[in-house]
Amino acid sequence: MIKLHIEGMTCGHCAKHVTEALQAVKGVESAEVDLQAKEATVAGQADLQALISAVEAEGYSARAN
Repeated sequence: MIKLHIEGMTCGHCAKHVTEALQAVKGVESAEVDLQAKEATVAGQADLQALISAVEAEGYSARAN
C-alpha cells in the first residue's frame, strides 16, 4: 500500500482525474483518493515515481506520505 499526499485538488472532479491517472499506472490494482484529506491510497506493485509523475501530469503535486 502506497500513500501519497496530493496538493491542488479543489473538487470531486479533481479527485476523479487523479484517481484515473493513478489507476492507469502499470502495477496499480486499485487507487482511492480522499479529497478532504488530500491523500491517495494505492494498492499494487506500482513504482512510486511513476505514481507521482502521473499525478503531476494532471497538474497536481504529489509526494510520498
